[in-house]
Amino acid sequence: MQNITLNNGIEIPILGFGVYQIAPKDTKSAVLNAIKAGYRHFDTAKPMPMKRK
Repeated sequence: MQNITLNNGIEIPILGFGVYQIAPKDTKSAVLNAIKAGYRHFDTAKPMPMKRK
């Protein structure tokens, strides 16, 4: 898996696992399964509105 380096010098995997649309009751199981599958980057942020150019 390729990593990217953030502005603060920390490296994270380029591919992340998003949990925004997973039902709260299913989130723990989904994250544990993702960890077992090798994910190490988790996106838990709320979606941001798109800005028009």
